[in-house]
Amino acid sequence: MTPLDPQRLSEILRENPVSWRIQAHEEVTSTSDLARAAGMAGEPGGLAIFAEAQTCGRGQRSNRWITPKGRDLMVSVLLRPDQPVERWPRITTLAALAICRAIEAVVPLKPAIKWPNDIYIGSRKVSGLLAETFVGPGGAFLVLGIGLNVNTMAFPEELQGIATSLLRELPAHILELDREVLAAALLGELGNAMALWDDAFTEAVAEVRSRSQLLGRQVRAIVEGQEVAGKVLDLNHEGHLVLQLNDGSSMSLSSAADVRQVH
Repeated sequence: MTPLDPQRLSEILRENPVSWRIQAHEEVTSTSDLARAAGMAGEPGGLAIFAEAQTCGRGQRSNRWITPKGRDLMVSVLLRPDQPVERWPRITTLAALAICRAIEAVVPLKPAIKWPNDIYIGSRKVSGLLAETFVGPGGAFLVLGIGLNVNTMAFPEELQGIATSLLRELPAHILELDREVLAAALLGELGNAMALWDDAFTEAVAEVRSRSQLLGRQVRAIVEGQEVAGKVLDLNHEGHLVLQLNDGSSMSLSSAADVRQVH
């Protein structure tokens, strides 16, 4: 295992639209906890915090993100978007797009987006993201946490058949992927995608739509504690999921929990 080198990453990304300031830690409770603390202390946006291991990493709905030390990528970025706060939820769409682009830039795989927070290779999850908004003494800020399974080959029993890694999806003669190359691609594509935050957001939605795992599928989801079921018709201009419900009506979901395909 080669630890991530923040200085090398910064050099690779020196011409990115975002001026990333990069930290890399051996072990932390959670990279998002560190990013939140930095935001509360008034740290400017553009901070990216990596860790080789987390003791309390979390994903959507407070699920734990479990990964062996030094095998995968765990990063949280602190952002202070120069956008109206009502547009801040767009970061989920932009980040999902960036993760897909970064994977494709490094390995010959075709990731798909399972709205709103997950990236899949085939039928297994390879990456997840979680965006949270906070308000501190210096104003509001975003913390975006991303986990990407890179070199893990064995998963706990409860994740068998559910999770995968980039390495698991590649030919057996490939023994390890360079996490630093992937980390640079991830931050680079995130910076590029964030340039679409404003008027060009329709371009991001169009590309996410083309990568959707759920389009045309029957799904069930939990919305404000209630289950809804229907067919995924589209993504609207804000990247929200458009469902045709079983009674023939339609609705748009800005967020949802436990979105599952109905087989």
